[in-house]
Amino acid sequence: MSDRTRTETATGTTTTGTTAAGPAAKDPDEWATGDEPITGPQLSYLETLLQQAGRERTDDLASLSKAEASKRIDELQAVTGRGR
Repeated sequence: MSDRTRTETATGTTTTGTTAAGPAAKDPDEWATGDEPITGPQLSYLETLLQQAGRERTDDLASLSKAEASKRIDELQAVTGRGR
């Protein structure tokens, strides 16, 4: 028997998976909606992570796509230790 897990994604969507195989993580470059504009929750979270990482906002985050924002979030989570 495997345990069910719930995962909050960068877009604010909750996904469900199992701990036996783990939730499938699809590469943002392969997302069907990856070219769509960044979501509000992604933008807010990116701004929070930038602040926590002590980095300045150097570009227009609102111009990022969902996939680009997700990659940037992953990078900043590694720097800040969040998202584990």
